[in-house]
Order: sequence, then C-alpha cells, then structure tokens
Amino acid sequence: MAIAGGALKTNITTLGPLVLPIIEQLLFFATLVVKKLLNAKVKPYIPDFKLAFDHFCIHAGGRAVIDELEKNLQLLPMHVEASRMTLHRFGNTSSSSIWYELAYTEAKGRMRKGNRVWQIAFGSGFKCNRAVWQALRHVKASHKSPWEDCIHRYPVQTIVSAMVILIASFCIRMNLMGETWLHTICLF
Repeated sequence: MAIAGGALKTNITTLGPLVLPIIEQLLFFATLVVKKLLNAKVKPYIPDFKLAFDHFCIHAGGRAVIDELEKNLQLLPMHVEASRMTLHRFGNTSSSSIWYELAYTEAKGRMRKGNRVWQIAFGSGFKCNRAVWQALRHVKASHKSPWEDCIHRYPVQTIVSAMVILIASFCIRMNLMGETWLHTICLF
C-alpha cells in the first residue's frame, strides 16, 4: 500500500493543478511554503477533489484500497459507492474495474451533462494511472450494461448497517427505547 501511495501522490500532484479550483491550489501551496520556510511539521493540506469531480471510479482492488482512498481523499460514502458495489458484484477485476464503476454510475442515472469523472487505477508494482472524463450529454443506462439485470438491487447494505436497521425496527415495534436512543441510532 505504501508503494501505491507514493504513485498516487505523484499522480495527484500532476493532476491537481489541472483540475482543482485556484483556492485549493493556493491552500496546498501555502502549506508547502510554511513547511519549507519555517521547517515546521505542518500536515500537508489535502485538496478537496470533490470540488473538481462529480464521480470517482476508484480501482476496486479490495476493500482496503477503497477504504484508504476514501479516507485520504476525504470522500463521502456516496463517492465510493460505485467502487464498493463493483467489488461486491465482480470481485477484484484489477484496473478494469473502473469501467464497471462508470457503467454503475450510468446505470443509476447519475451521469449528467457537464459531470466530471476521475478514474484512478493501480497496476502491478508502483503503477498508478488516471483518466478524467467530462460528460457531453446526459447519459442514459445502456441496454448492454453489465448492471442491466441487477442495478435495482444496488447499493447493497453492509452487514453492520443492516443489523442497525434490524435492531432499530425491532425496538420501534416493541417500543423498548425512547426517542433519544432512536435518534442516536439513526445518526450511526
């Protein structure tokens, strides 16, 4: 993961100036300057790539890969949904998973004119590649999509969230706990 992290860092460093809003670039640059000039142990600013992209297709090489990129790029669960569902349905299909993820986004009807997509994939060793796409029109689900027969069943619930929903619904029916507990579990 460390080697892939280095390749990703290099990839992001080249991509950032091309796609990020100027304010994000300035914040990143400012932390670098402070670090160099003051020899300070300043945590580097992580640019908000959600300002540059509407959709993310992250190499579904395993849960750890998706989790790590979600955490380090400060993405929301909705941003990695296509990656997680592709991993769930097809398993680790190597870097080709990014095309299944793009098809997932299209099958869900989420690709609108002007949306930008960041596809990022890892190869053997320390290879990391990316593609940036912009939709020229609203994209409808294809009849030849790998998701056409099952998109209605996705996203799937994780075991933890399914258990929380099951426990909450049981408690509501049995009126076992007060409203405060229900509010807390809904935030979970």
